[in-house]
Amino acid sequence: MAQTSHPHDEQVQQIVAASHANPFGYLGPQRSDDGGMTVRAILPGAQGMVVVMKKSGERIGASRLHEDGLFEARLSGENWGKGYALEWSVGEGQVVVKDDAYAFGLCLGDQDMYYFREGRHQRLYDVLGAHPKVMDGVEGVMFAVWAPNARRVSVIGDFNNWDGRVHPMRNRIEAGLWEIFVPGIGLYAHYKFELVGAHGNLFNKSDPFAFFSQNGAQTASLTWDYNKYEWRDAAWMKRRGEVDPYKMPMSVYEVHLGSWKRGQDGLPLTYRALGEQLIPYVKGLGFTHIELMPVSEFPFDGSWGYQVSGYYAPTSRFGGPDEFRDFVDRCHEEGIGVIVDWVPAHFPKDAHGLAKFDGTALFEHADPRQGEHMDWGTLIFNYGRNEVKNFLIANALFWLEHYHIDGIRVDAVASMLYLDYSREHGQWMPNRFGGRENLEAIEFLKELNQLCYANHPGVLMIAEESTAWPGVSRPVSAGGLGFGFKWNMGWMNDSLSYIEKEPIHRKYHHGEATFSMLYAYDENFVLVLSHDEVVHGKGSMIDKMPGDRWQQFANLRMFYGWMWTHPGKKLLFMGSEIGQWKEWNHDRELDWAVLFGEEHRGLQKFVGDLNRLYTGVPALHRVDHQPGGFQWLDANAWQDSVFVFTRSAPGEGTVYVAVNATPVLREGYRMGVAEGGFYRELLNSDAACYGGSNAGNGAGLDAQQVSWQGQPWSVVMTLPPLATVVLARA
Repeated sequence: MAQTSHPHDEQVQQIVAASHANPFGYLGPQRSDDGGMTVRAILPGAQGMVVVMKKSGERIGASRLHEDGLFEARLSGENWGKGYALEWSVGEGQVVVKDDAYAFGLCLGDQDMYYFREGRHQRLYDVLGAHPKVMDGVEGVMFAVWAPNARRVSVIGDFNNWDGRVHPMRNRIEAGLWEIFVPGIGLYAHYKFELVGAHGNLFNKSDPFAFFSQNGAQTASLTWDYNKYEWRDAAWMKRRGEVDPYKMPMSVYEVHLGSWKRGQDGLPLTYRALGEQLIPYVKGLGFTHIELMPVSEFPFDGSWGYQVSGYYAPTSRFGGPDEFRDFVDRCHEEGIGVIVDWVPAHFPKDAHGLAKFDGTALFEHADPRQGEHMDWGTLIFNYGRNEVKNFLIANALFWLEHYHIDGIRVDAVASMLYLDYSREHGQWMPNRFGGRENLEAIEFLKELNQLCYANHPGVLMIAEESTAWPGVSRPVSAGGLGFGFKWNMGWMNDSLSYIEKEPIHRKYHHGEATFSMLYAYDENFVLVLSHDEVVHGKGSMIDKMPGDRWQQFANLRMFYGWMWTHPGKKLLFMGSEIGQWKEWNHDRELDWAVLFGEEHRGLQKFVGDLNRLYTGVPALHRVDHQPGGFQWLDANAWQDSVFVFTRSAPGEGTVYVAVNATPVLREGYRMGVAEGGFYRELLNSDAACYGGSNAGNGAGLDAQQVSWQGQPWSVVMTLPPLATVVLARA
């Protein structure tokens, strides 16, 4: 085969240096001056190349333009527009035959690019990333990535020896997008993008839209088809869209998948094993939902998933994307909803991730006063940029659409709302009005919630917001941020402060126990005892409790009983239901061995019975977010550290709750009730089956026509030490 040297041909030098501004204008089929067709291809390491016409089988030899593997074949004009393949030899007689990536036309439509520029492409995940596709009857993968300031972008992978010269991408400069269709690639192909940045530096990046990724030190993206999984949960999804989540019970078991339980090999359970073990456990304890700490791909285990590198890929630590789908499917089959933690507030600086993606501050702000969380060592999204906002909103919609997630808990909302969050004077920039509010983040959150609710009826949008920002869980139309629920951090702080005190001192802090009802209906609250409360020296839930061992367990049962009967949905972090003594550690499983202890089994049983009471008695959940569902009978018995209240719902009756926060047995305690009749004890945290002293009210109590606590009738009851007791009229 003839070899032609073109030492002065500038385009040849640009192609072999992977610096050509328009590789599609030089490689692949090009019209010749004589009306024929020239096919050029760069195949590093190839010993020779032949163009094979698909229909006729005609074989046209190519000449070598450059020793680095640039070939050119000249074809007659009658071959223009006809299909062909490239055949080349490598090594010892090994022959490769593939279609030419540069023989295919545009991948992205003008409308897709327009909507992306405007920040309005709700299905952006269908356009960017790596998508199995058939073009001109040929199977392959379409790659597309946003990198407007890059000088060159190539897709590299195990299909081209990770050589950036082989598949430089077409620049759709009008949207800052790069695209290419690479034929002959299937699923599980490993790939990245090789970029020449805005300043001429060469580097590799994982795909921001990768639907499957490696984890940890290995950071390649993998090709995947997210459309092939066949869901089994149509009935669940239909029912979810028909119910009112505010009137339904919601008791959430918060889980870190890597440390709930481990296998005999000491490794975390897979998605399949979690489906076989975690789901029955959660169902057996009566929880309605599982909340997963972030499952989007992340590089560092110690971040617990809160430093995300792959927003569109469930972490491969526990299996593939469809195995995670199967886990969600199994949850739905067992009547359990799935909530995931989602992290749009910040992202890590890892070199393979979003940071300076095209050599410039693309996803983040360039100015560290706007673009960096100093405390966390992470970067802040530029919510004012249409494409960045689109990336995030489409991501939330992706999890709801393709993983059937029932709820999104948005992490660290406060850090998004305030420009001066965790910053000293001079470390932040005010908004255009001189204020501290992040106006772009506010608009982003509003649009996020509106679109998620509009596209996925029945979904739960939950904010972890730790300040008194008004209207977090109010509709956007009413001036709110549009979330459905907000974590009640105030209740958590006050109640833990109260419960950690020795009972003898609690009377001086009675207001900490009752204060939450002054603002209980300002938002649609979720009461939370989350992972944040059992790490970093804060102690486990049982370890926070004062007193001797018996009192510690009695305190914790009393506290949970109070929490489950207080207005608001519920969330409890894993391990808190068994009373493990050690703080949570993401590197090891829960301390399941404690269940050999009777008190621990009693606590676990109590949590299960609490959930069954809460979900089975509408008065405890139907009117969680309206003042009519709660009434104080006595909020001022501070000297005895007792508080008594009712929970009710229209047409569903009333339950009466008495909480004794001291180790004093109170016999002959009179509690007001609205009607005469017989009152059953629905729950007593001091029952022997839970490890208590078994002081209580037996089968129940007859009401007496003695007015008390503003009620026309009353019962005389035994109020056990450090206990919560729930009564209802039979």
